[in-house]
Amino acid sequence: MIARYVDLLWDAVVRGDEYTAVDVVVDAVRDGIDPESILIDVIGAVQARVGAEWAANRISVATEHAATAINERVVGTLAMTGDRGSGERGRITVACVDGEWHALPARLLAEVLRLRGFTVDYLGAQVPAPHLVTHLHRTGPDAVALSSSIATRLPTAHATISACQAAGVPVIVGGAAFGADGRHARLLGADAWAPDARSAADTLASGLPAPAHPHAQPLDDLPHLSDQEFTLVSRNTPKLVATVLDRLPERLPVMASYDDEQRLRTAEDVRHIVDFLCVALYTGDAQVFTDFLDWTASVLTARSVPARVLPPVLDLLADELRDFTRAAELLRSASARRTAADAEPADATVEAAGAGALDRTGRPA
Repeated sequence: MIARYVDLLWDAVVRGDEYTAVDVVVDAVRDGIDPESILIDVIGAVQARVGAEWAANRISVATEHAATAINERVVGTLAMTGDRGSGERGRITVACVDGEWHALPARLLAEVLRLRGFTVDYLGAQVPAPHLVTHLHRTGPDAVALSSSIATRLPTAHATISACQAAGVPVIVGGAAFGADGRHARLLGADAWAPDARSAADTLASGLPAPAHPHAQPLDDLPHLSDQEFTLVSRNTPKLVATVLDRLPERLPVMASYDDEQRLRTAEDVRHIVDFLCVALYTGDAQVFTDFLDWTASVLTARSVPARVLPPVLDLLADELRDFTRAAELLRSASARRTAADAEPADATVEAAGAGALDRTGRPA
């Protein structure tokens, strides 16, 4: 029965039919499907499919945005028609890391927690850490549930986790940014990690212990940052992007014919590559960078752009950062890996790379 409603909701959201989408969820409730399953196994499953279809170039960005907006409104409808819970289980603040605009996973968790009997303060997308901490001092929640889908937000997530813990509030994190196995949650000192809303609700129901040192910032456990490569590379990102953009026509002659819009989009693409390089330097985890490049290659291929356009950018960056040991090694290794993976020769379709193929830094939430 769940699969039937997934298909019905999918059909409605890709057609942009908000009213039918609402009817699907209302019908599911009438058929006896519990609201938590509707949230996670129907709405959540449809949203995951939206992301996969966008990445495969089978739906447009506009369709993805419309589908996400409809799913947000469907969640709101379900929240208004279902059991809101009693709030006796405790109070949880649910928020997204500053710079994280994929809010639907956090919204789904907030509604699951309400169904489980928690009082929930849902703060939505892009919550600056100072405002979050002010909220914690004002409301005194039992825990913070922090969401991020984009790995480039991990340095900000680290600062936010530390700030919440310094306020005496434990933090559970979730979302693709923290790794499929939660490795970045552990690295950044979160009190708990959950792979999905059900697991997060189960963990919070068991209770999180208060931070060990609630009135002092935890010690930094990232000794590799002592080389300052993250700080220096991230600080010089605009200059790096500009230099690579100036030199890239040497490697991709077709760029000589790019118009201003294509050059702007290419600059955005290079910026995303540098951003993911920076987060790999911050975490000391090369897989953050290689996973992004693999995902980017799949997105390019789906859009008929040879993934062979990536190594020239990586090589130019490695040349510019040759005095930065970790960064240069990451770039050289990634370039060799991509060159080995991408056997097809570059051709005239490389021109499409200037259309901003990489201007999303993560799968739609």
